[in-house]
Amino acid sequence: MDSVEAIVDSLVSELAPFLHTPFAFFGHSMGALIAFETARQLHSKHHVAPTHLFVSGKTAPHLPYPRNSLHNLPDDQFKKELQLMQGTPEEVLQNDELMDIVMPQLRADFTAVETYVYRPGEVLPCPISAFGGLQDHDVSIESLQAWQEHTQGPFQVQMLEGNHFFLHQQEHEVIGRVLYELSSQKRRVAASGPVAR
Repeated sequence: MDSVEAIVDSLVSELAPFLHTPFAFFGHSMGALIAFETARQLHSKHHVAPTHLFVSGKTAPHLPYPRNSLHNLPDDQFKKELQLMQGTPEEVLQNDELMDIVMPQLRADFTAVETYVYRPGEVLPCPISAFGGLQDHDVSIESLQAWQEHTQGPFQVQMLEGNHFFLHQQEHEVIGRVLYELSSQKRRVAASGPVAR
């Protein structure tokens, strides 16, 4: 699938039978965009929202895409750009047979992100936490703070050491912070009594 809309429609359809159970979303980069739009569609169509939305390594959806468009580049240039981004293992990039398999999926992902059009809608009721890499030159702290416009609930930004793929080095830190937020939220809900959904 090469559009955010198609991916989100598919996810919402698959998630529909499970919406009676509390859930949270975490998405990094393209995943943040998909998590956000999935949360919006679930809220508008099914009147349910995640208990928390965690977004990582992604400018707020209403801001312009920060990079040049890559999805239509010739294979050799596309591969060079992937190397510069440092998100695809070098062993994969240097294996032509493997790249033949992976390239269509990578292009579809870039197409989805680069052709995404933000449409204003209802603000989400759930808290949003945004994570960013201190050395990520495409996603600034200001562009992460702009996510605050999309929630009626609490909001925070947490910056960690690393580039756009800081998750690889900061995995335990990120997981720890996500678990802390979810457990704190659960304690607050338990203290306030049952809440109608």
